[in-house]
Amino acid sequence: MSNFLNTVFPNVVANWYGDNGFVTAIWQTLYMTFVSAVFAGVIGIILGIALVTTAEDGITPNKVAYQIIDKLVNLFRSIPFIILLAVIGPFTKLIVGQTIGPEGALVPLVIGTAPFFARQVQLALVEVDRGVVEAAESIGLSPMKIIFRVYLKEGLPELIRSGTLTTISLIGLTAMAGAVGGGGLGNMAISVGYQRFENDVTIVSMLLILVLVFVIQGLGDFAVRKLEH
Repeated sequence: MSNFLNTVFPNVVANWYGDNGFVTAIWQTLYMTFVSAVFAGVIGIILGIALVTTAEDGITPNKVAYQIIDKLVNLFRSIPFIILLAVIGPFTKLIVGQTIGPEGALVPLVIGTAPFFARQVQLALVEVDRGVVEAAESIGLSPMKIIFRVYLKEGLPELIRSGTLTTISLIGLTAMAGAVGGGGLGNMAISVGYQRFENDVTIVSMLLILVLVFVIQGLGDFAVRKLEH
């Protein structure tokens, strides 16, 4: 097996360990993905709930608040991620002290992902049966209780689907961030594999990203099946 790997993937074997090796790149990709997913998830849920509740037919209608949040979400969703990385560089440095490496990628990853997830959350929650919401209002539940006991509870399967989709999209963004100094498997594929003409490194980097995508998709599908049963 060792001879086979050295023959077919010589550059992968040579770059497996070390500060710039595959083991480090895998860890960096996982770190960027899941840390930014947590922060973007929290922000996205808050913004998504705000969009649903402040809408004209929401439980706490507020036209001004809805318009402001809606326009901000649309604005940040419209900025290409590679441009966002450069534009918010000074803000990123202010927050985490650097603009390169996994830590430097976290801020743009969160800002680039949260609006996308917010819109997904909005779409998931508006599918909640309006009759259930009205029933909760009729028995005097407060808006906060309706949010947790009705919207989030009834919309949980769709929220998990949306979270899975967003996390998979986030993996693609980490690869893009890695290509411009963020580290991770994207950096391995471009800086090491592509620029040095080490095709086996590029192929293995891609395969590892695909494995991560399939694992997350499988976990998301499993969780949805359990909840829907």
